[in-house]
Amino acid sequence: MKPHVVVYKKLPEHLLQRLEAECEVTLFDRITQDNRADFLAALKTAHGMIGASLPITNEMLEGAPQLKIASTISVGVDNFDLDYFRRRGLMLAHTPGVLTEATADTIFALILSTARRVVELAEYVKAGRWKGSIGEAQFGVNVHGKTLGLIGMGRIGSAVARRAHHGFGMPILYHNRRPDPEAERELGARYVSQDELLAQADFVCVMLPLNADTERLIGAREFALMKRSAIFINASRGRIVDEAALIAALQDKTLYGAGLDVFEVEPLPAESPLLQLPNVVALPHIGSATHETRLAMAELAVSNLLAGLRGEPVPHLAV
Repeated sequence: MKPHVVVYKKLPEHLLQRLEAECEVTLFDRITQDNRADFLAALKTAHGMIGASLPITNEMLEGAPQLKIASTISVGVDNFDLDYFRRRGLMLAHTPGVLTEATADTIFALILSTARRVVELAEYVKAGRWKGSIGEAQFGVNVHGKTLGLIGMGRIGSAVARRAHHGFGMPILYHNRRPDPEAERELGARYVSQDELLAQADFVCVMLPLNADTERLIGAREFALMKRSAIFINASRGRIVDEAALIAALQDKTLYGAGLDVFEVEPLPAESPLLQLPNVVALPHIGSATHETRLAMAELAVSNLLAGLRGEPVPHLAV
């Protein structure tokens, strides 16, 4: 008898066919209020589940007594209670590695577009306001040679550091759970305390997973430590930052600007003050959103799921 798999995010047709060759598949392109009851009913007989962008609660999983593995099409696993998975002996697979370069590209796009005011000035041109040579009111700031501070030096942090060092001649400061000798040797990165990083960096990039230790790690105290000329970048998780404190720092010009791909609430509400601030570049959580990367993530997630269902070693287990 084939194992039953619940899919809760649209998959490319060839990957769906790959699943259907080995599994009975119940497919939901996405979960809404209209199909949530059907989704929960399908979980009752599921041996595996695969998808993304949906908080999977313990209550949902309690209704899935036959479940063996959940495979998320993401590197982040903050939509799951990892302690629950450990207690119950469930496997949770994720997709690290394949999104590293695309996400690092997005982070550097935020650095450049915020420093050089690309979005703001593109709108200035489109609005027909460009009447002659621009003046100081439209100037940005240099990126080349400025100090980059990375809070977190995992795969994505290292990829950003490579771009900064080799492409832009940027001195690199980093704070991590432990020093990274390779980054220090190859990129000239310097390990410092978080407070020292905040005080010295011209660009502060948060590169951390969301968990109990990192939630609201960056707040009013941390923004007060930063240079008034500094730019804050976050493409990790919104809840790592106290968003109200960030807004206050930007409004008071304690910070020069911010480039953000993630927010406390997503999609970002239309009434958010962040949307009214000219010194903010806000993106719709596009860190890994390229055709090539999203396909690679889905392929890896399917491989993870099928390995777990076959009883084979799972390539990338978070739990």
